[in-house]
Amino acid sequence: MKELELYLHIPFCAKKCAYCDFLSAPAGRKTQEAYVEALKREIHTFPEKEKYRVSTVFFGGGTPSILEAGKITEIMDLLHQEFLFLPDAEVTIECNPGTAGLHKLAEYRKAGINRLSLGLQSSKNQELSLLGRIHTWEDFLQTYDAARKVGFDNINVDLMSALPGQSVQSWRETLEAVLALCPQHISAYSLIIEEGTSFYETYHEDDERRSRGENPRYLPSEEEEREMYCMTEELLAEAGMERYEISNYALPGFACRHNIGYWNGTEYAGFGLGASSLLQLSRPYQKIEKGIPELEEKKTSGLYRVKNPDSMEKYLKGDFSEREYELLTRQNQMEEFMFLGLRMIKGISEKEFETKFGIRIDEVYQNVLKRQQTLGFLERKEGGIRLTSRGLDVSNAVMAEFLL
Repeated sequence: MKELELYLHIPFCAKKCAYCDFLSAPAGRKTQEAYVEALKREIHTFPEKEKYRVSTVFFGGGTPSILEAGKITEIMDLLHQEFLFLPDAEVTIECNPGTAGLHKLAEYRKAGINRLSLGLQSSKNQELSLLGRIHTWEDFLQTYDAARKVGFDNINVDLMSALPGQSVQSWRETLEAVLALCPQHISAYSLIIEEGTSFYETYHEDDERRSRGENPRYLPSEEEEREMYCMTEELLAEAGMERYEISNYALPGFACRHNIGYWNGTEYAGFGLGASSLLQLSRPYQKIEKGIPELEEKKTSGLYRVKNPDSMEKYLKGDFSEREYELLTRQNQMEEFMFLGLRMIKGISEKEFETKFGIRIDEVYQNVLKRQQTLGFLERKEGGIRLTSRGLDVSNAVMAEFLL
């Protein structure tokens, strides 16, 4: 039996944050309940479950904790009915402060959820307000305390730096305030101004100004952002947290197994609106329940990336006729092996590459590897290839070099 990760997308939130470009939006209770029923139907009809053992589950969004606690329990009960779980399966739910109290968190524990990911972003109420968050620092502290009281001993806190008007000192104070609470994991991201968000309308010109090397008006300068970046690794290392991925830090034994699975190429099934899967299929599965005659040209077996439609109306009807299938070529898989694996601080194994693809890595990437080593962005040591400290600073540019 193969290892399988499950992702459940809950596309609802109390209010859209100013920086967010995720597939999520506010919705009423009736829509939420209908969505959970559609999600359960999709889970029930997933093919070839007998091939897998579930190693991780991740409820993401949106804000999964906006649902009534009983709905999460219903989904967890169904997952256990439909799939065989590993005894030590990691089960995570994302939770925004102010959307889950003691009762709801206790219900999560009872349902088998053993990891909590809290979306804080900042300890400064002024910065939270600017981001459009619905909570305050005090709300976060109440949620965090409640989570500890009901028995969560594996908690991640999401943080965001390089915010408009944010100083190096205020970022330091956020890190120190969170570290004082002793979470097991911290995800620390730098703000990206995404097109289609309200932040884009306000700050994209400032972002472009900074990218040209000019001084921005509202966003931190390149030097300030760099100082925040270095400070993050320094303070978290002092607190005993190991940086195991570009933006993720954990105490020993608490790295997020679900995300590591993504970066290592583990198969995963995504359920919900717009959710993606990576699955080894004998042929693409088609529209659930009503069925659609399978197209002859789509019967090829192989590793597929599958994407659900992002129309809520169609999803609630169980209409998957627009589900997208991409059969990953050997070249696609090599590219993903490199640019996902290099996100990990430990890097990738040359032996694993050869075992997986039947060819030595230098026969494919010799020129790229030599160039990146000469630039000081990559190092090869004891059969492994990893980004250097300099390489981590420009990781996106380095990893793009591995697109064949």
